[in-house]
Amino acid sequence: MPVEPLSRTEIEARLGELPGWTLDGDRLTRTYRLGSHMAAAAMVVHVARVQDKLDHHSDLTLGYHTVSLSVHTHSAGGAVTEKDLELARRVADLAPAHGAH
Repeated sequence: MPVEPLSRTEIEARLGELPGWTLDGDRLTRTYRLGSHMAAAAMVVHVARVQDKLDHHSDLTLGYHTVSLSVHTHSAGGAVTEKDLELARRVADLAPAHGAH
């Protein structure tokens, strides 16, 4: 079943439920700051597991004290879809356990 792109209005409304997440061009993006490099690395592993469960993967970047994500749906022509919002929601839910803000 193909996934449908969401309108900019719908995306912006839904981002109100995801503090810190933004629409950057055709992607949802967020950078989290953590207390240490090891905390950031642990969060990357946790996010990777969630992505595998969803079978939907972001560009995921580990920095010294940061974790950055950028996601859109390739099968929808590179647009933002419900799949992207679900991944963002799950990451937002797990981030506090890693001390991310």
